[in-house]
Amino acid sequence: MKKYMDPEAAGRKWNESTDLVIKGKAAMQWMGDWAKGEFAAEGKQPGKDYLCAPAPGTKNTFMFNIDSFAFFSLQNKDDADAQKALASAILDPAFQRTFNLNKGSIPVRVDMDLNGFDQCSVDAMNAFLRGAATNQLVPSLSHGLASTRYVQNAVFDVVSQFFQSDTETPEQAAEKLAKAIYSVRN
Repeated sequence: MKKYMDPEAAGRKWNESTDLVIKGKAAMQWMGDWAKGEFAAEGKQPGKDYLCAPAPGTKNTFMFNIDSFAFFSLQNKDDADAQKALASAILDPAFQRTFNLNKGSIPVRVDMDLNGFDQCSVDAMNAFLRGAATNQLVPSLSHGLASTRYVQNAVFDVVSQFFQSDTETPEQAAEKLAKAIYSVRN
């Protein structure tokens, strides 16, 4: 892939790369559903102006990142009731529809009718359901769901070095990766 990248790609912010795709100055990028908001802001429509596709080799797997809310056990009944009301509001199908249609993501609820969602979202939900059915849901390492920040940084460092190198072999990178992860975990 490196030979298809422009020289300024390293270190570029994701939204800047998205803008290049929107303006026809780049062919593609690897990105999550949040990039759809950038396309929508420019009046672009999925299936017409751009496509969403899974990364090659990821059939039946689904890498996820989740916006999360944590609720702690509270002694005060009014506070506990307020937490329940907030959780109920967040999970309400009407809220999930409005929120996810605007954000570009898929609902956390898998029982929702996706009528009105774009093809990218429908495809993403189907991929999520296939991943769940085959035990192939993968938490995002990039977003801190799969491991510690120490392991994440070790992986990023080794993968970045490998990608930038013209001489390092995949076997050498794999050995460096194993050593890097071992060193931060022990």
